[in-house]
Amino acid sequence: MMLRLSFALAAFLALPAIAQDKSAFSPAQKEQLKVLMREYLLENPEVLTEAIGKLQEKEEAKKDAERNATIALYKQDLYAPKENTVIGNLQGDVVIVEFFDYNCGYCKSMFADLLSVMKADGKIKVVTKEFPILGPGSVTASKAALASRNQRKYAEFHQALLSYKGALNEAAINTVAKGVGLNVEKLTEDMKDPELDKIIDKNRALAQELGITGTPAMLVGETFVGGAISKERLTSLVAAARKKS
Repeated sequence: MMLRLSFALAAFLALPAIAQDKSAFSPAQKEQLKVLMREYLLENPEVLTEAIGKLQEKEEAKKDAERNATIALYKQDLYAPKENTVIGNLQGDVVIVEFFDYNCGYCKSMFADLLSVMKADGKIKVVTKEFPILGPGSVTASKAALASRNQRKYAEFHQALLSYKGALNEAAINTVAKGVGLNVEKLTEDMKDPELDKIIDKNRALAQELGITGTPAMLVGETFVGGAISKERLTSLVAAARKKS
């Protein structure tokens, strides 16, 4: 039995070469190989687990390479966008790019940790990417935030919106706007600017290129992170990004 299994394993490992040369075995031999390989895999299922793990590693490496190429291609739009949606230290030596939605509970919960890390570090620049994917209220909140730049209140308004408890609709957004000293009448008028839709559309296109389908999603330096992470993990990523720069 061990000899048969060894033969099956050798054949299993030789599958790529066999696939290229279909004449390597007769039909009867191929049938025998199928039986032997099935027996081997049933008795050694860990081989499949290892093979699947290796395949997943290759797929992840491919995704990382594709994402890194995309980051290099859109470096300007990601790290120094013309719309200037930036908070933190504008001269920071580590840049975090965050795709978020103001109605995303995970974004809200993680924002407190992000602020804490920024405050403790002092040298972090955060580029915010308005990425409203959770309905009309999210779109309205993003347009309001972008419009607040005309009153030079973007950073304060952004922080207040993400700190708001509950769903953000038009009434809630206006309440938050008043709370940070925005002229709501002017804000409402500025929100009609079609350029705001273009910024949001560009962010959506960038997200698609990066394979982002949910929020939050971040680049810490050039390291991609999908989903919310702990304060400790974020601090570690910032330190790693600083060493690379």
